[in-house]
Amino acid sequence: MLDVCLLGTGGMMPLPNRWLTALLTRYNGSSLLIDCGEGTQIALRKSGWSFHPIDTICFTHFHGDHISGLPGLLLSMGNADRTKPVMLIGPKGLEHVVNSLRVIAPELPFELEFHEISSAEEVIERNGYQIRAFKVNHNIACYGYTLEILRAGRFQPEKAKENNVPMKAWNRLQKGEEVEVDGVIYTQDMILGPDRKGIKLTYCTDSRPVKTIAENAEDSDLFICEGMYGEPGMEKKAAEHKHMTFYEAARLAEKAKTKELWLTHYSPSLIFPEQYLGEVKKIFETTVICKDGRTTTLDFDKNE
Repeated sequence: MLDVCLLGTGGMMPLPNRWLTALLTRYNGSSLLIDCGEGTQIALRKSGWSFHPIDTICFTHFHGDHISGLPGLLLSMGNADRTKPVMLIGPKGLEHVVNSLRVIAPELPFELEFHEISSAEEVIERNGYQIRAFKVNHNIACYGYTLEILRAGRFQPEKAKENNVPMKAWNRLQKGEEVEVDGVIYTQDMILGPDRKGIKLTYCTDSRPVKTIAENAEDSDLFICEGMYGEPGMEKKAAEHKHMTFYEAARLAEKAKTKELWLTHYSPSLIFPEQYLGEVKKIFETTVICKDGRTTTLDFDKNE
């Protein structure tokens, strides 16, 4: 199961009831944060979730509304006596940007590890996640992220017997180990059926609607996408500032055949985004106009 909490839904500047962009996921005792806008710590507290298990932080890009909350979060982690390292993932220049922000958080009792993305697409394996970063179209280098939890095929005793796999190796093979017995090496594919559908979440903010987003979001259980503007007639402004309207995001969701679309990253001028939901649903029915703190749990398909 993958727990998901959209901590902040605001773009550009925080509002009294809308913190800046941040998403938190929990899986198998590990927490992953995407973006860390101003107010992320407060949003975390209000949600009832904890920063203690966060061991990975991904950044879409380095505009202030996506990273300005990082120094305070790191300080809080340090004040809570954290000693385990935290992995930071983001575009080229990440280490320089973070170290500049750390002028106000110079001493931490834990190590920061950096993974700078250097290509248009990159896959990082981390704590049971397969994290795919993909470049999008904003006015500085910016990436979307797809998080997948892969799921192996079912154990097939008859296949194991056909491949002469000794029973004493079955359990370890199911856990993904490679096992050697009497000089013979046995692998997981010798006892399992085809891979089953896993869990897939795609997150994208600050971009024009480019095809790479739909391609990476294809068949996602949840697609979280920026909808900077919901008001009619904002297409030109969205294009000029390299953002998206609700309707452009909905068309991406429809093209990608995602199960559900969560809109986020609203313009400060968009006070009541829910008033445009009816029109957006005409394009993509399972659209949600999100508020801070919206949560869900994504689970594996019980029929597979």
